[in-house]
Amino acid sequence: MNDEKGQISAEYLLLMGVLIIVLILSIIFVVGENELNIAMGAARNGVIEGIGTSSAALYPIDTYNEYSDSQSNLMQPYSVEVVNISYYELGMDNNYNKKKIQFRVYAKASDKFTKKERDSIGDRINYNLRKSIAISFNSTSSTNKLYNPVFSPHYVYTTANIKWV
Repeated sequence: MNDEKGQISAEYLLLMGVLIIVLILSIIFVVGENELNIAMGAARNGVIEGIGTSSAALYPIDTYNEYSDSQSNLMQPYSVEVVNISYYELGMDNNYNKKKIQFRVYAKASDKFTKKERDSIGDRINYNLRKSIAISFNSTSSTNKLYNPVFSPHYVYTTANIKWV
């Protein structure tokens, strides 16, 4: 009878050991996905903020002065529509020893804008996207004033030029 009690205990220990291993592996996967979900949410908020401030023609004084001289179309309120926001994994970044993620925004705007004006709008959108991610991960002190690149515990984030459709 003593042998049977030991057998139940060994099976219980084996079952608990397997469950702990599965739990640890699941946590590792979920943490990585959660980090990307936070980044995507922050990216959406940043794009909305970038479009909102640009569309309302609200600029810092130096940008205002530059635009009033050369890009007068941007001095009046306008409309930009976001079509899609996506990200792509670009592999390991050897400089930072983290996975590199690149965000790309697809947007629509009026045909009245020149390529230079669209690039200015896109730069403002991408700046706010990166800034929002940096704030979400509290990594504003570890990046430059343009927030490029932005860091999280496991990833380094950059942006591609806006694709105008």
